[in-house]
Amino acid sequence: MDVIKSKNDTPIRLAEERWFHITEEHSEIAGYYFEVLETVEEPETVYKGKTGELLAVREVKTGKK
Repeated sequence: MDVIKSKNDTPIRLAEERWFHITEEHSEIAGYYFEVLETVEEPETVYKGKTGELLAVREVKTGKK
């Protein structure tokens, strides 16, 4: 399990079973595990979601898996 700190210094844990759960619904990101972690740590932009959650966004080069 990897633990990183979000942009606002909150510890975020991403266990293997959670990653599998996420990629079941979003198979397009299956090869981007480390890029997702990097995005949470250092997003280009952060948006507020519909239910108050924060969404970290970062451009990732296409073709990289």
